[in-house]
Amino acid sequence: MEALENITYDEIKIGDSCTFKKTLTEKELILFAAVSGDVNPIHLDENFASHSMFKERIAHGMWSGSLVSATLATVMPGPGTIYLSQNLDFKRPVKLNDTLTVTLTAKSKDDEKHIVVFDCLVLNQEGKPVVAGEAKVIAPTTKIVVAKPKLPEISIGQAAVGAIA
Repeated sequence: MEALENITYDEIKIGDSCTFKKTLTEKELILFAAVSGDVNPIHLDENFASHSMFKERIAHGMWSGSLVSATLATVMPGPGTIYLSQNLDFKRPVKLNDTLTVTLTAKSKDDEKHIVVFDCLVLNQEGKPVVAGEAKVIAPTTKIVVAKPKLPEISIGQAAVGAIA
């Protein structure tokens, strides 16, 4: 059994860091559009995107932001974390098959409210920054170990790519 184990507020020290890595696939790009409702053709329509400043389809900026959220929820602090705020600067586009590495570094702590502020840096596979910013959370104060949920396989139809209805 794969487990998720949090790092409690008291265990987190200023300067502690963690990483999380994920590759953007065609399927994930389409699923993100479906779930978020963001069907901007820059993400889904190859012809439209070929005439954009990027010359190809790019990921939704918040797909990268969601990886920061995933890191906070599953790595550090982990289960029991309450997200309070996030500010992100998007530095360069994320393209299909890019592999992003999120690094969170504990920047400050508020002992009264158990709040931790993390610096967030997301790099692509070339080591170039795609997102930078910070996130503020309430870190859990008690240890939690839970089974990592197994997500169902999701299938999608092919009509979504290349033609926006």
